[in-house]
Amino acid sequence: MRQQPRSGKLNRQNVAGWLMAGPALALIGFFLVAPFVLGFGLSFTNQRLTSPNPTEFVGLDNFSKLLGVGILRLEPERTAEGEIRRDPDGAPRFPTVRSFTRNNPDYPQYRGMREVLGFGWGDARYVALARDPVFLKALANTFLFVLVVTPMQASLALALALLVNQRRPGISIFRAIYFMPVVLSVVVVALLWRFIYAPDNGLLNSLLGYLSFGLLRPVDWLGRTDTALWAILVMSVWQGVGFHMVIWLSGLQTIPPTLYEAADIEGANARQKFSMITWPMLRNTAVLVFVVITMQGFALFAQIDVMTRGGPLDSTQTLVFQAVERGYRQQDIAAGSAISVVLFLIVLCITLTQRYMTRERSP
Repeated sequence: MRQQPRSGKLNRQNVAGWLMAGPALALIGFFLVAPFVLGFGLSFTNQRLTSPNPTEFVGLDNFSKLLGVGILRLEPERTAEGEIRRDPDGAPRFPTVRSFTRNNPDYPQYRGMREVLGFGWGDARYVALARDPVFLKALANTFLFVLVVTPMQASLALALALLVNQRRPGISIFRAIYFMPVVLSVVVVALLWRFIYAPDNGLLNSLLGYLSFGLLRPVDWLGRTDTALWAILVMSVWQGVGFHMVIWLSGLQTIPPTLYEAADIEGANARQKFSMITWPMLRNTAVLVFVVITMQGFALFAQIDVMTRGGPLDSTQTLVFQAVERGYRQQDIAAGSAISVVLFLIVLCITLTQRYMTRERSP
């Protein structure tokens, strides 16, 4: 009997594998790849929903509107004799920013910009301008959220994993309790914490008032610009710490117990065992945890949408919330797509940087 070539057998196996993977690949292509390619293309157009005007290619205009910034130097007004004009309180008088940003032919680069912040330096005043201050606020809030949540959630999850990794009676109950918030929907958790943060009879204000014997007055945690984002940050850490605890726990259970037994024989204390055994053995787990938390932090949306809607005064705006707000609620698909592209590039760069910094180095 003539034996069939091995290459033909491999080809048939490949075909069978592609056929079995075909439905999953089709769904991934339809729901992930196609929207990404479409959004990338629309970011270079002026596409709007339900607009009678035809779609036109505008190049990088959407990105220049989002990222356009400038610094304006204002000189104090002077009298005919060259003396600085001053207000009744003695402060130098400067020309208005509007005179430079409203169709001033001498300063076309500042046209349409708005003031973000200003500060004095000597006799002059410097003003930071932006074409889209709300987007820059969302960008700053997103980075602040990620920079604070990532180490806080990772370290707290690791501490809980070390706690529940011990062999003690009833430890499985504590594992279930810590993991329970992960099972709940983010929308449900956000609504629950809205009641906790309620300014009048919320649980947090009631508890603080009881512990301080009424000395602490109720605080509108979600209605103040200096507390709203931090309140959402605390809630997000509480909701997601159980998931990352399980990931740390899986890494801890792969460490051979013989390493700790040898450390006990050598007289190592708990800190030495953690720094010399536990943490080095959790290197790959740490990379996964930090990458996942970073990606989840940049995708912050549901908590903002349910609890503050981006307010008060844009203090809780985030990139994903802005993309949805402009793309669907304001029907500006082009601007929403441009924000999504910027977010993708930021996450890609940060992920590649994390992978590079945590790569295995040859001795």
